[in-house]
Amino acid sequence: MEHLDHLQPIIEAAWEDRARLQEDDTIGAVHGAIAALDRGELRAAEKIDGEWVVNVWAKQAILLYFGLAQMHHLEVGPFEYYDKIPLKHGLERAGVRVVPPGVARYGSFLERGAILMPGYVNIGARVGAGTLVDTWATVGSCAQIGKEVHLSGGVGIGGVLEPPTASPVIVEDHCFVGSRCVLVEGVVVEEGAVLGANVVVTSSTPIVDVSGTEPKTLKGRIPAGSVVVPGSRPKRFPAGVFNVPCALIIGRRSESTDRKTSLNEALRQFAVPV
Repeated sequence: MEHLDHLQPIIEAAWEDRARLQEDDTIGAVHGAIAALDRGELRAAEKIDGEWVVNVWAKQAILLYFGLAQMHHLEVGPFEYYDKIPLKHGLERAGVRVVPPGVARYGSFLERGAILMPGYVNIGARVGAGTLVDTWATVGSCAQIGKEVHLSGGVGIGGVLEPPTASPVIVEDHCFVGSRCVLVEGVVVEEGAVLGANVVVTSSTPIVDVSGTEPKTLKGRIPAGSVVVPGSRPKRFPAGVFNVPCALIIGRRSESTDRKTSLNEALRQFAVPV
C-alpha cells in the first residue's frame, strides 16, 4: 500500500476543506483511492499486530467520491438502474463467480474464488477467497469478510461509513453465519465462530457466555471458535419485567485440521439451527 501513500494527505486535506474537490489533484486522488479499493490494494480496515485498524482516509475517500460522482443510467440486460456508482467489472479475470442478479458495487473487492449468489456487496467492502455470500445476503459498506466464510441466506452485514473513524463490521476467516443473522455497528466475529440462525448482534447487544458454570457477558466481539445462538434475558422496565434479546455462547468449536468436519460437528453437537 506504500505506493498509495501520496493519496492520503490529499484526501485528508479535502476532507477538511471540501472546496478542494474542485481541484484536479483532489479529484484524481479520490478516484485513485476508489480504484485501489476496487483492485484490493487498499482496504477500509486491516489487521495489524493482531488488532483491527481502520484506514480512516480510505473511508473519507468513499464519502468524498459520493460528492463527485454523477447520477447515470446503468443497463444490464433487462435490468435498469439509476445510481452514482457503477458495478464491478472483470469478474471472470478476477476468478470471482457472481450469480444473477447478484451485485458487487465498484470499489468493493472480492478475492479469487469468492462466490456471490443473488446478494449484494457494497463499496469499500472486502470478501475473502473461498467465501460464499449466499442468496439475499448483504455485505454493507466497508465490511471486512474473511476467507472461507459462509454467509447464509438473508444475512445482513451492516455498513459503517460514518464517522470515518468508526470500525466496520468484521467477520474473520472460517466463520459460519446462519440464516437471517444481523451484524451491525462495528461488531467483530473472530476466526472460526459459528452463529446459528437469527442471531442479532449490535455494539450494545449482550453476548453471554453460558458454557461455563457462571455467565460471562461481552459486547461488540464474538470470541474465536464460539458457537452462538439467539437468546433473551429478563430486564425490568417501568411497566414491568420483559425479555430482551441477547446472544448466547453455548460452546466452542472443536480443534480440527479439517475445518469443514469441525463445522459440521459443531452444528450437530450443539443443535445449531442454520
